[in-house]
Amino acid sequence: MNSDIWQLQEAKSKFSQLVEKALNNSPQIVTKHGNNAVVVLSYDKYMAISKPQIDLVEFFQQSPLCEIDLDLNRNKDLPRDIKF
Repeated sequence: MNSDIWQLQEAKSKFSQLVEKALNNSPQIVTKHGNNAVVVLSYDKYMAISKPQIDLVEFFQQSPLCEIDLDLNRNKDLPRDIKF
C-alpha cells in the first residue's frame, strides 16, 4: 500500500504520525470505505495553492479586455407603463 494513503481508522489512531508526514513529506490521503475522502497537507502548502498569485487590481490591469471601451452610463429613461 502507498505510504501516503491512510485508511480512516489508521489515520485516527496514528494522527500524530499522519500530521508529521504531511508536514515533512507530501500531502497525505485519507480514505473512507475505500474511497479517497480528504487530503491532509501542511499549512504552508495549503496557503501556496489557495492564495491568488496576483491581487484583483493586478488581475484586471493584466486582462486582455482592459483596453476595451465600455459604456458604463446608466439608461435614465423611465420604465414603461404596466397595466394590471
